[in-house]
Order: sequence, then structure tokens, then C-alpha cells
Amino acid sequence: MKYIIGIVGLFVVLALAWAASSDKKNIKYRPVLIMIVLQFIFGFILLNTDAGNFLIANIAAGFGLLLKCAGEGVNFVFGNMVNDNKYTFFISVLLPIVFISALIGILQHWKILPFIIKYVGLILSKINGMGQLESYNAVASVILGQSEVFISVKKQLAFLPDHRMYTLCASAMSTVSMSIVGAYMLMIKPEYVVTAIVLNLFGGFIISSIINPYTVKPEDDVLEVQLEKKQSFFEMLGEYIMDGFKVAMIVGAMLIGFVALIAMINGIFTWIIGISFQDTLGYIFSPFAFLMGVPWDEAIKAASVMATKLVSNEFVAMMSLSSGDFNFSDKTLAIVSVFLVSFANFSSIGIISGAVKGLNAEKGNVVARFGLKLLYGATLVSVLTATVVGLIV
Repeated sequence: MKYIIGIVGLFVVLALAWAASSDKKNIKYRPVLIMIVLQFIFGFILLNTDAGNFLIANIAAGFGLLLKCAGEGVNFVFGNMVNDNKYTFFISVLLPIVFISALIGILQHWKILPFIIKYVGLILSKINGMGQLESYNAVASVILGQSEVFISVKKQLAFLPDHRMYTLCASAMSTVSMSIVGAYMLMIKPEYVVTAIVLNLFGGFIISSIINPYTVKPEDDVLEVQLEKKQSFFEMLGEYIMDGFKVAMIVGAMLIGFVALIAMINGIFTWIIGISFQDTLGYIFSPFAFLMGVPWDEAIKAASVMATKLVSNEFVAMMSLSSGDFNFSDKTLAIVSVFLVSFANFSSIGIISGAVKGLNAEKGNVVARFGLKLLYGATLVSVLTATVVGLIV
């Protein structure tokens, strides 16, 4: 029975993506099918062997060392503002963007990132049927994060049409940053974090290929835009450091506004109907949780956790899940856990549009206009990943 429910759930996810497609006649079904098969293969390997988990864990450890280096600079300036053992989002998450931006600038200046863009993009584009830039962006989003990744392609932003911008932003919202994977692993099992990262990479391509199908002409698949004047190393470094700081400030401002608005909506719902907005979403979302493979007697609670992530962020939902109040079965725990490992939530609309706006005001406004469709697609990626895991475990 679980396989029948899971297969039905798989078709429902794809149908929901198809219903929102901007060009149903030009959907490339062959790459979609290939990537779904790859999701099942990688999901099975990662949930039943130690090899993949070991690899991702070591990559995460490497980025953990980079964050420690970033912390040295942040603590030098802001150290006295933070209490011991206290987590501050602005200090711990946003300000390290400045250091990551500087590293990206160095890698760009030394032609290392363009090399990665060319060859990683070439390999993945053969599988997903998209452009090399889209393929690079999806991998870079996992490594660099949903805000920082746009710094790495900031020279190309002005030249990208709206449909390609959607795919880039969808990839960024569908993944998570390697810099915070360690924090996730403290709240949910590492194997679920690793599995979600890999499956979301392909899931982002699958959903975007259906919702936003297009063909990139070879002459339009620009991987590197030549600068009008050649910059010295320190000119470049100063530019990227300031770009990183600008992105951090704008993302912080967007977060304040979006999180406050969500809190207000929760308050209004509680006042009018007696339950919060996210609890209401839990009831609405429960049929989808059931189709992902969650037993019906756990579907409403599981959907409530998922809805918490949707209206706030994955950290809040993971802390709720790890509190031990739900007593979920192993299957439900696996499904909910992988669903939570992405940036698909309302506040990410502000984060991504703010990050792009900090680099290119015109493109930032474009992203803001398709923000809800972006969230819709990224949420379907999480649902697809959870459904695949529900069929595997």
C-alpha cells in the first residue's frame, strides 16, 4: 500500500508543477524522467551506505573551518556584542557573507570559479537539458548558500532574461548552504541532511524544467562576462568585500520585514479563528504529508512541522522536530526531516530578492515579482524529495 500511495504522491507533485507551467508544450520529459531515476538511485545509496554520507560530511567540515576563519574577523569587530553560548542570526549567519564574498572574488580573479562553471556545468547540463550556468548555479548554491551564490554570478546577472533568473533563484531556494549543514546535523540525523542535499539538487532541475521550460541557445549560454577594464587584485578584493557587506545588510532588512509580517498574520488568524496561520496550514497540508508517505494518524502533526518551516524557516521547524514532543515513527521522521532541509519558505523570497537587488536593482525587482511562484516551485522540490524518501525507507 505504501508504494501505491507514494507513486500517487509522485504523480500529484509532477501534476502540480505541470499545472503551473509557463509553457506546457515545450516541457522536456526525458531529462525529467532521468533525473527522477537518479533521485531514487542516490537516495537508496545514501540511506543504505556510508560512502556518500562520509563524503558530504567531510565537505561540510571543510566549510566549517572557513566559518571559523570568518568568525575571527566578525568577533574582532562585534565580539563584545555577543553573549557566550548565545546564537545571533546577524552575527553568525549574515556577517560571514563578507568573508565568503572575498573568497569568491579571489577564486574569480584567479579563474578558478570560471573553470568550475565550465566543466561542472557542462556535465550536469547534459543530464538536465538546461544551460551550463543553471547547472553551475545549482551546485554553487549548495556550497556557497542562497545569498552568496549570486555574488559568484554577479557579472552575468544583467544579461540574463527573466526565465533564466527564475531557474537560478529556484535552485538557490531549493537547496541549503554547506556552511550551516553542521548546525542541521545537531538537530536531525546527518543521513537525512545529506540525502536531502543531493536529492534537492536534482529536484530543483526537475520542477524548474516543468514549471519553467526553455531551451538555452549555445550563443546565449554565457559563463563569463568580460570586464570593461581589468582590475588589480586589491581593487577586485575591495569590490567583492563591499558587495558581500551590501548583500548581508539587505538580506537582514528583508528578514526583519518578512518575519514580522508572518508574526502579524499568525496573530490575526489566532484572533479571528482561534488557531495560528501555521496550524491552519498544518490541517490544509496534511493530505500532502499523507501522499509523501506519512501515516494518516501522524499526518496532521507532521504537516504542522512542515508548515512551520514554510511560514518561518527551517531552523524553527527543526528545533520543533528535535524537541521530542511528537514521537514520530522512523518513516515519518525521515520524511519530515528531508522536507525541512531547504530554504523554501516565505522569508527566502525576501532573502533572494534582496541579495539580487544588492547586486542589480532591476533584476532584484524581477525576482520579487515572481516570488510566490518561486516559493511554490521550491516547496514542490521539498515535497518531491520527501516523497522519494518515503518510497525508499
